[in-house]
Amino acid sequence: MKKLAISVSLALALCAPATHAIDFGSLLNKGLDAGKKLQEANKDYTQEEEIQIGEAATAGFLGASPLHADANLQRYVNRVGKWLALHSERPDLPWTFSVMDTETINAFALPGGQVLVSSGLLKRLASESELAGVLAHEVAHVVKRHQIQAIQSAARGDAYKSIGTDIASEKMRGGGVAGQALKPFALDLAGNLLKDGFFLRPLDRGLEYEADRMAVVIATRSGYDPYGLAGAMQMLSQYKGDGDAASVMSTHPSPTDRLAEIEKFMPSVESRAKQPQLLEARYKQNVK
Repeated sequence: MKKLAISVSLALALCAPATHAIDFGSLLNKGLDAGKKLQEANKDYTQEEEIQIGEAATAGFLGASPLHADANLQRYVNRVGKWLALHSERPDLPWTFSVMDTETINAFALPGGQVLVSSGLLKRLASESELAGVLAHEVAHVVKRHQIQAIQSAARGDAYKSIGTDIASEKMRGGGVAGQALKPFALDLAGNLLKDGFFLRPLDRGLEYEADRMAVVIATRSGYDPYGLAGAMQMLSQYKGDGDAASVMSTHPSPTDRLAEIEKFMPSVESRAKQPQLLEARYKQNVK
């Protein structure tokens, strides 16, 4: 990895105009620093680090948007979420499902088993099977470590960007090194990602569709109607609010596109459903 960074640095340096005097010693050190950044960007976080990142990020979100005050609602959503997580490939994570007190319509997962859902979204779902579909989608993101993949991808992009920036700064005799190396501690990393709005950015569409497919499987395994997620997508596709659906639309593909992808997958799952449950009455009793 270091050899790659050094070779890139030297190749660009040799292309510099002769009128600029290049400090090759300084440039070599910058190449070594860039190699370290690339190594950190490609590191695979341990499960413990993943959990710490998620817990720190959750604390940050809840500092800006507090938990809903209804303790019964919190217990209910947490119970449904943990039941789904038990039927996933990572049941051992310290799963926590929290309801944020906001009319914004959204739900999202953080690394390590932290899932946040808005009270605004809960108000507009019709049954526990729809809630299960939504939560199972977020469980799937955690199971597949999609957020960790996105963190690594962003870090690699920042590392490569910093290589070019550092070399350009050297050629222009700019002062200081542009870009900061990633900090090794999970809590610092989570703080930086929160400041950057990282966790509210959309994931790759392919990852979202993968999470939808896995969500249908997890919900079906857990005894819910496999069409629960589709029902939630149908609601979102038809909802005409005052812009409060903008958040979920900005962080996920359109509900119409997601419905089309789910429909392709349903035949392989329908046969596994045994007495699937909608549980509309229980949902309405707990989500007032």
